[in-house]
Amino acid sequence: MKILAVNAGSSSLKFQLLNMPEETEITSGLVERIGYDNAVFVIKVNGQKVSKEQTILDHKVAVELVIKGLIENKIIDSLDEIKGVGHRVVQGGEIFKDSVVITDQVIKDIESLNDLAPLHNPANITGIKAFQAILPNVIQVAVFDTTFHQTMKEDAYLYSAPYEWYTKYGVRKYGFHGTSHQFVSQRAMELLDNPKAKIIVAHLGNGASLCAVDSGKSVDTSMGLTPLDGIPMGTRSGSIDPSVLMLVSQKENRSYADVLDDLNKRSGYLGVSGISNDSRDIVDNMNEGHKRATLAYKIQIKRIADFIGSYYVYMGGLDAICFTAGIGENAPIVRNDVIEAIKVLGAKIDPVENQKRGEHLISSKDSKIKVFVIPTNEEVMIAREVMRLNK
Repeated sequence: MKILAVNAGSSSLKFQLLNMPEETEITSGLVERIGYDNAVFVIKVNGQKVSKEQTILDHKVAVELVIKGLIENKIIDSLDEIKGVGHRVVQGGEIFKDSVVITDQVIKDIESLNDLAPLHNPANITGIKAFQAILPNVIQVAVFDTTFHQTMKEDAYLYSAPYEWYTKYGVRKYGFHGTSHQFVSQRAMELLDNPKAKIIVAHLGNGASLCAVDSGKSVDTSMGLTPLDGIPMGTRSGSIDPSVLMLVSQKENRSYADVLDDLNKRSGYLGVSGISNDSRDIVDNMNEGHKRATLAYKIQIKRIADFIGSYYVYMGGLDAICFTAGIGENAPIVRNDVIEAIKVLGAKIDPVENQKRGEHLISSKDSKIKVFVIPTNEEVMIAREVMRLNK
């Protein structure tokens, strides 16, 4: 069965076509700069990326281009081969505690949450409607970043703010990267052969979050109401005293929104180092003795260690730590330094295993905690949800 996994952004559309239940990729690609004359469509054909620049006015045109590309490149013979489409939706609020087959009411409910994800949910809806128009008789499923974290208890997701903010406006921790945390933790339980394992997943990329998983359920996570909260990232500050916004806005005569934009787009690695939001650039400059790059790196390592320590205590122990996403999968130095920072917990790295790529165990034989590298696959997780609901 062929399933499309889709991630629609405000000006982009990523997709992957998978054979299910084998979970093998048939092709993947993306459309960038939707709405511009110099938009780009990229699709993988026989393992090679084929790209084309052209005008793509909107998401409907982008979807038509994707479908046309699948047929013209003989990846599929007809649209009848596509049996389901799974859509990543960023914010499900408290309305959606599971993935769901998309209906008109579901779309209205997702739109009602736009205030919680103004940059993401409207774009996700645009992608959904575009695929519904092209594939009207195919099951469409919404898979939310937030639903995996709906198992958190009140003491983990509520802020110590006026309770009415929660009841009136939904102010609480929702968490994100849910499909990644779910995929990686499920795989870790398989590797440990322990469905009751206590696991911490470190999804480290330009966007980054940690998640404490106990017996397959998320019990805490570092991101909050928005993806800005938690550990420092490529351009995001992570957790910060809210009074900073008032101070800087007063000093620089700027609006709260402008200062918040700084915390989202000009902070983290980029803001502290003054060089780049890319961890590879940070490490390169750190190795050359660049003080601010070194500081940006050390701040993030400390914050990651802080969360791991708190989750260790909250869960009452820990069986495994799993590194995933761009940095987690490809930066041995980050993995080494994180584990070194929490060595008091008894975690140790095997330096030889840590240099290897792909899924593998990198902890030493005498480590009290297993440490894995597990490449994430959010598209497979989305396709699994389509299969589960396509009964």
